[in-house]
Amino acid sequence: MSRLTPTNIQAIGSELAIAWSDGTESYLPFEMLRRACPCAACGGEPDVLGRVLRPQVTYTPESFILKGFAVVGGYALQPAWADGHGTGLYTFPYLQRLAAEAASGQTP
Repeated sequence: MSRLTPTNIQAIGSELAIAWSDGTESYLPFEMLRRACPCAACGGEPDVLGRVLRPQVTYTPESFILKGFAVVGGYALQPAWADGHGTGLYTFPYLQRLAAEAASGQTP
C-alpha cells in the first residue's frame, strides 16, 4: 500500500482543499486547521516526565486567515497565517485525520 500524497492543494473560500493521490479530496476549514496546529507553541510539548504542557493560546481574526503554505520535505504542509504564525508542520496523515473529523462534524 503506497502512502497518500497531495496532488493538488488550494485555498478555496475559507477552506483548504486537498486532492490526494488515491483520487479522494479533503476540505479543511481554516479555523479548524489553525486550532489544530501541532507546533509546540500551540499544542504544547512534553516535559521530562512525558506530561504535555499545553500553553494558553489566544487567537485574533487574523489567526484564521491563510496567507499561504508550503509543502515541506514531501511529508507535511506548513501554513502561514495572517497573524504571523507559521511554525506548524501538518503531516499528510495528520491532515487526512483532521479532514475526516471535519467531514464527520467532530472537532480536534
